[in-house]
Amino acid sequence: MSNRTVMCVFSVDGWDQDIKSACEFCEARGAHMNAVVLCVSIPAVATFEAFSMAWIDQRQNELERLSEEMSAVKSFLERTGLSSDVRDIYTEFAWAEADIASHALYADLILVGAQAAANDELYRRIIDGALFESPTPILINPRSHPLASFPKSMLLAWDSSDEASRAARQSMELLKECEIVHVTLVDPIATSYGNGEEPGADVATFLSRHGVKVEVDCISSGGRRVDRALRQHAMDVAADMIVMGAYNHPRIQQRLFGGVTRSMLKDSGVPLFISH
Repeated sequence: MSNRTVMCVFSVDGWDQDIKSACEFCEARGAHMNAVVLCVSIPAVATFEAFSMAWIDQRQNELERLSEEMSAVKSFLERTGLSSDVRDIYTEFAWAEADIASHALYADLILVGAQAAANDELYRRIIDGALFESPTPILINPRSHPLASFPKSMLLAWDSSDEASRAARQSMELLKECEIVHVTLVDPIATSYGNGEEPGADVATFLSRHGVKVEVDCISSGGRRVDRALRQHAMDVAADMIVMGAYNHPRIQQRLFGGVTRSMLKDSGVPLFISH
């Protein structure tokens, strides 16, 4: 897919570093930036008698701050000359996911920078809203330095699932521009279905027909969790980015027991392209 519109999520609590990285990424790829400045309101805590006034004061302060930050983002982007538009979202925690998802419907990619990712409550709502309630993939940059617009080495986590296939297709533009893509399978089992009799061969052939330079890496977990094996292999091959599908199990199970995707979202030190 072509990333013509990139939705960049900026928190009112800090966006100065995220916006620089986002601008570099969008400019290098010739993409339009849909900048979304987000303020998530925390309900006021007070006695019943004082609640209404406390809520009004808090809401007014938050709206004023959101307006100020939105104006600052607009001014910054105008100075860059980048094709962009700026929107704001004022919402509460209960509605944040749906509000984020409604904006994500009109983007090819959602970019989340280190500052937004460092806010745990906000980060979770960005991920859940975009990942579960929209078809748009997410690219997370957990590092403070700018995201590589044209990665040299990428790791594609492959398990023959629908999610992994969708991630590969949605990241195809990045994969084609990469010097080498490591299609990585952890403890694969050769069968006539699933991974096939030669694990990784089918997806490697598919990607090669699109002009992707592929190496298939079948690695052993060695008793480690899959997410740890993937992170270690990403370091071993000096991957600039990891591509993976999200949630190969029911969402409620992931909520209760964690899982590979949840762990990768939390602990990956490498930019992560993820879709569901």
